[in-house]
Amino acid sequence: MRHRWKVAAVQMNVHFADKVRNLQRLRQAIREAAQEHAHLVIFPECSLTGYVFEEKAAALEVAEPIPGPSTVELSLLCRENGLYVIYGLLERDQDHLYNSCVLLGPEGLLASYRKIHLPFIGVDRFATAGDRPFAVQELPGLRLGMHICYDGSFPESARVMALLGADLIVLVTNWPHTAACSAQCIPMCRAMENHVYFAAVNRVGEEGGFRFLGWSRIAAPTGETLAIAEHDQETILYAEIEPRLARQKHRILVPGKHEINRIADRRPHFYTLITQTN
Repeated sequence: MRHRWKVAAVQMNVHFADKVRNLQRLRQAIREAAQEHAHLVIFPECSLTGYVFEEKAAALEVAEPIPGPSTVELSLLCRENGLYVIYGLLERDQDHLYNSCVLLGPEGLLASYRKIHLPFIGVDRFATAGDRPFAVQELPGLRLGMHICYDGSFPESARVMALLGADLIVLVTNWPHTAACSAQCIPMCRAMENHVYFAAVNRVGEEGGFRFLGWSRIAAPTGETLAIAEHDQETILYAEIEPRLARQKHRILVPGKHEINRIADRRPHFYTLITQTN
């Protein structure tokens, strides 16, 4: 049981449809993070494949099944270095195309997630919406939830994972320059709202006419920033997290005068409109 986790957020450039080159970069970053004694290494959305595809057929050419070649190779690297890895890729399941991410560990493939909320941009224009509910994965001493990019714009996503017991919520993303407000607000807001750690890991570089802004960030359960990339260059952010702090939902700011619990203080019967469809 690990009581403190060192998280590495890899802000990287991604080479469009060049899985060989991208996989090499993932391997390099994992080894570098291992040297810094990281326990969990997180990469951006579609970090294996690229994102700005103009047609589904081209995206399917670089998509992989899960499990697949990259999950097998990187699982061996996890075992070699005794750590866990999350990265984004395009998933092929028969004729369906999913924008997915996977969680790997020394034991192999532990979990995958398919993006539920799809914006009209890049490969998401042709992808199939995720068909699995949000989930939380139990690692040694850490409960972890995953979602992807636009999912972060829906606070219900993180709230569900928090209610499932997540200590850390990971958002792998491809925020372009038009998403500055998302990068500046979402990580801290979702962390504070749910009293969880929140890691938003974005990419950099240009692809298909879009420039990606970086600004990856790891936030504490208080909403404070633990680590941030205040630029659009490749870098690896590191932060130490303590899952026990995320589990202490009752915050005593002034004993007997100012105490809050953003989970216990909810009034769900007033929120029923949220789950109604038009």
